[in-house]
Amino acid sequence: MGANLEITEKLQNYINDFGLTLNPVQQEIINYNNTLGDIKRMQVDPSQCYFLHLIIKISNIKNVLEIGTFTGLSALSISLALPNDGKLIALDKNEETNKVALNFFKKANQDHKIETKIKPALESLNELKNNKFDMVFIDADKMNYKEYYERSLEQVNKGGLIIIDNVLWHGEVADEENLDKYTVNIREFNAYISKDKRVEQIIVPLGDGMTVCRVISVSYTHLTLPTTPYV
Repeated sequence: MGANLEITEKLQNYINDFGLTLNPVQQEIINYNNTLGDIKRMQVDPSQCYFLHLIIKISNIKNVLEIGTFTGLSALSISLALPNDGKLIALDKNEETNKVALNFFKKANQDHKIETKIKPALESLNELKNNKFDMVFIDADKMNYKEYYERSLEQVNKGGLIIIDNVLWHGEVADEENLDKYTVNIREFNAYISKDKRVEQIIVPLGDGMTVCRVISVSYTHLTLPTTPYV
């Protein structure tokens, strides 16, 4: 039986060399984020940019919701893959990083495809409750992942995709002795999705881990959600 490769930095660089070429503005965002210190960890990995691009293309996705945008790398990656009449709605509460993201979107000539909403994500999701999407990408506060996931199930078309970032949480989810609240929350979230019969799912070990869910049964159950804003 074959075994999964250990992806060393050298091997990852090799993979990147033979993968998709980043748009110059995508590279600009990466370079900018590298100046931000530890907060740059909020950026998706370039390998995830390639993945999002291809999965949007092969799935003929046109309408996307993103929960958590930061400086715009994942949003731009999604937008570049969408057709000319595609649409991305990006949610985040940080006005400063949103300004940075908007500048990058405009520079890449993608601002006509991207609409941003700057307020706590749960408030924006309430406003968007009648909208339907082909895909939702969740990369926001980890303690609220289950609520975002349930809301996404209400708004994704049957056969659509929900993709969640950071599900391997630096590899710490596999350490049962790690009882950090964020690690425990992600571990419980992963277990929750693994038992959810409304989706078919797989964890893809790109970046910090991505769960890809294909929705096979649309949910109309509305949860009572906390009022504390996170994103």
